Amino acid sequence: MKKLVSILIPAYNAEKWIEETIYSALNQTWKNKEIIIVDDGSKDQTYSIAKKYESKNLKVVTQENKGVCAARNFALSLAQGDYIQWLDADDILDHDKVSKQLDYNYGYNDQDVLMSSEFGTFYYSIKRAKFRPHHLWKDLSPVEYFTYKFKEGVWMSSAVFLVSRNLSESAGPWNEEIIRDNDGEYFCRVVSKSKMIKFVPGAKCYYRRGVIGVSKNLSNKAMQSIFLSRCLCIQTLLSLEDSEKTRSACINLLNSFLEIIYERIYERRDDYEIKNIIYGLHAMAEKLGGELKPPEYKWKSRMVNAVFGRYLADRMKYIKRKVWSNTKKNYDKLYHMLE
Repeated sequence: MKKLVSILIPAYNAEKWIEETIYSALNQTWKNKEIIIVDDGSKDQTYSIAKKYESKNLKVVTQENKGVCAARNFALSLAQGDYIQWLDADDILDHDKVSKQLDYNYGYNDQDVLMSSEFGTFYYSIKRAKFRPHHLWKDLSPVEYFTYKFKEGVWMSSAVFLVSRNLSESAGPWNEEIIRDNDGEYFCRVVSKSKMIKFVPGAKCYYRRGVIGVSKNLSNKAMQSIFLSRCLCIQTLLSLEDSEKTRSACINLLNSFLEIIYERIYERRDDYEIKNIIYGLHAMAEKLGGELKPPEYKWKSRMVNAVFGRYLADRMKYIKRKVWSNTKKNYDKLYHMLE
């Protein structure tokens, strides 16, 4: 009998997108599947919309608002599948994503192999999704995966992975203390327990950018969460291999977080809690045998920095990126409305 796949969907205030996500799960060509949706105390119509699709193979449950990691753990506790497909309530699976990965995996039939896939990013229309291959889009060992991810600042959407029951149990539950970058920390554990990451060309999913009703505000609590996530990820890599190469990658991961502080919360760098995080980043880099440097500017920002100081240079850089992002999002929204 074909393996059972559990597609697990945590949802919070996702009424605008949940139906499209559900369709993509229901329309998977892999027939032996169950779909579990956990509504995390939504204040909109997410639960009632999802409930319309409830059936023998699609279960909808709700809980009081506890956060996405708690919702994921609840869904996982209900799952019966041999494989786990995580799917956020605003993302989309291509119709044969699961089939292509499992058909490919039957050549290995190894529960310790982690399957990955291509993914595209989009705002409203998946027809305009951007696929940008990088060094994680290939077969990798766990150490190679971490090294590329940390050193080059590349990432994979959570939905690319098809996780065996064995790997899921070995990795353990989602860390409910982490409110930001929780998927980064969780999949670091999953990757570390795998024998290898097998990339399946042609298997696709879609990651929606910038429109789901989730706060993008980097509060002090959120920054502490990202710091914790990155520290745990570094510990995971070094437990596999502690070498000059892996330490260099870890230092780069710390430096990329320092850049976020300079570019995204420039006005709070003197806040006591943020200063502690900055101190912790520098102390950890020193422990790893390196040092961190503030981000370098391109020529326009260098001129602003020279004349008006770093605060305005960082602010200008952030506003420029925000305006460009909103322009692309609004153009894609218009295109989607005209389709």
